[in-house]
Amino acid sequence: MPKLRGEAFWRETLRSAHYVVAPMVDQSELAWRLLSRRHGAQLCYTPMLHAQVFLRDANYRRENLYGEACAEDRPLIVQFCANDPEVFVQAALLAQDYCDAIDLNLGCPQMIAKRGHYGAFLQEEWDLLQRMILLANEKLSVPITCKIRVFPEIDKTVKYAQMLEKAGCQLLTVHGRTKEQKGPLAGVASWEHIQAVRKAVSIPVFANGNIQCLSDVEECIRKTGVHGVMSAEGNLHNPALFEGRNPLVWEMAEEYLEIVQKYPCPLSYVRAHLFKLWHHTLQVYQQLREELAKVKTLEGIVDVNRELKLRCQEEIANQKEGEKPKEGLPFFHWICQPYIRPGPKERCKENGASGTEKGMRGKRALEEEEDGNSELLSKNKQKKKLRNPNKSFDPSLKPKYAKCDQCGNPKGNKCVFNMCRGCCKKRAFKETADCPGHGLLFKTKYEKSLSWQSSQRVIQNPELSRRGDVDVGESAVLKEAGDS
Repeated sequence: MPKLRGEAFWRETLRSAHYVVAPMVDQSELAWRLLSRRHGAQLCYTPMLHAQVFLRDANYRRENLYGEACAEDRPLIVQFCANDPEVFVQAALLAQDYCDAIDLNLGCPQMIAKRGHYGAFLQEEWDLLQRMILLANEKLSVPITCKIRVFPEIDKTVKYAQMLEKAGCQLLTVHGRTKEQKGPLAGVASWEHIQAVRKAVSIPVFANGNIQCLSDVEECIRKTGVHGVMSAEGNLHNPALFEGRNPLVWEMAEEYLEIVQKYPCPLSYVRAHLFKLWHHTLQVYQQLREELAKVKTLEGIVDVNRELKLRCQEEIANQKEGEKPKEGLPFFHWICQPYIRPGPKERCKENGASGTEKGMRGKRALEEEEDGNSELLSKNKQKKKLRNPNKSFDPSLKPKYAKCDQCGNPKGNKCVFNMCRGCCKKRAFKETADCPGHGLLFKTKYEKSLSWQSSQRVIQNPELSRRGDVDVGESAVLKEAGDS
């Protein structure tokens, strides 16, 4: 059967999907996809998979894709990050029988993507992307799709999309933010960019960005003309988003935990999902937030979820008539609802900093801790401070280390060569020397090895001893053995 392309692929294989769950690292696993599908999602992506790891590691393939087959989990698109055409295609060939399309991630803006040279950090390398998509389109039995971020310029974004279409991309997801728009600087996604791409290409287009509820989905489709809308954050806080409902948080949490019992996943995934679902409630019950962070079993997570439910039900029972949600929320905290990520100024105010230019830094300077105000510390440092009240983060109080003569790293205090362990090991091995300070005993072990070999030769051939063919060292070893 010939491979479907473009509109035919979207209509027949993807069943004209309008409501799409985004690929999310460690968050769009099978259990979450099934929950989302039960509540309106028509198409799901796997979490982003690393092509190089997928290719070489059978356990990685089994844990992320080759697990228990589930007929409910279709249509499904597998997303890879990659920067090498051959590696990308070989990984995709191993995945194509388990999905309906392969997606190339060109949208991840995180630092790990910058270090690994993939995601949005490939968007300037058009020749490489053309080669990757051309080869995948030629070799794979399923269509190739792409998820991108936009450039600041609409014209450049349009040319980028047209280049991907010409190379063989059969469906394009456009996140209406640049790669610099992330975290507190995310801002509003540009539907204008998405609309321009939709008009400029003939393949189906999905929009991503600014989706918090079903009315946002409908407005986005109306304004941009896209075929479907993808949600990530909105879906994590309300998996019933595509149903147009705002259910009780514990209903979604309990249903998800039941699915996890049948389709297990790492505990870190489960914990992260409950932190998102219960986000607003955990601002009220901070102690339970700490318990959820520390719990180490699925049963423990179920217990915390049950306690959160009981606290909310008790609060509902004691609610006064006409009482309204607090903290400016559209609903009470026990109802699934969007989380609006604070911008830089709001985040600084939350952390106790002023709205000045200094206060708008992404991170607080360590010296700000000198006045003893722990609110100026990051959450991780506050936790360390709780465990060790005497701990200081003042850089001037950090011990100064003598440097290795070879590489500049801190040297070992008792190293005979005045080196770090790595350099010491290389030198001690090369010179067959000892460094007790680093526990390296190449010389001692070599001498013991020679002695042992000599003793073995004498034991196997006693004539050597009688003829006087044993050297002084060997005689000493034999005498010592005889004395014992």
